[in-house]
Amino acid sequence: MLDVRTSLVADSPPPRHDPDLRRPTDVELAARVTVGDRTAFGELYDRYGKPAYSLARRICVDPGLAEDVVQEAFLALWRNPAAYDRSRGGFGTWLMTVVHHRAVDAVRRENTQRRRSVPLADEVSERNVTPAEGADHAALTAVVGAEVREALQRLPEDQRQVLTLAYLGGYTQIEVAALTGIPLGTVKSRTFAAIRGLRTALRSVWAAETGGDAPGTTTGAQR
Repeated sequence: MLDVRTSLVADSPPPRHDPDLRRPTDVELAARVTVGDRTAFGELYDRYGKPAYSLARRICVDPGLAEDVVQEAFLALWRNPAAYDRSRGGFGTWLMTVVHHRAVDAVRRENTQRRRSVPLADEVSERNVTPAEGADHAALTAVVGAEVREALQRLPEDQRQVLTLAYLGGYTQIEVAALTGIPLGTVKSRTFAAIRGLRTALRSVWAAETGGDAPGTTTGAQR
């Protein structure tokens, strides 16, 4: 696939590197993209292209497929920048969610096409092979993805940001601190709080769907 950053930004003037100018925020850059600012689009690509690819690669496994997913996500941003709603959270979290959805869809399409093209005998032999990590991730996402995404949206933005980078983007806490400019201790505390919040939210969803206690909880009568 043609590199969407190169194709859109190639003819744009290079950004000015004035030390007196502050670094524009993601929200400011996204707003400039809505009026067709290719330089702003390029800056967003430079900021998030690598973590987006890391996330897509973890899900898709195949490098080429992961690259296509990232290109499609950024192309979707360029074509419809209004899809990002700043009132619902940070740009980075929104973009990672877009990449995650597209990566899962891409894996499903690949699996469907493979099942249609592989002969029955080969399909039976495939069942005896341990699935790759990406296939496991896609299968898990298909089952609990909606609940997890809903629970993520309920988290405070600062907690959702570190959790998205660490568990969806595959970054270590040290790398998350470097990417966000947040002290490592703060990253650790936000991650712990986010995991605790997710666990509480998902237990509530489970209880609502089953009409009973969530897994791992006990009632007073059982103690």
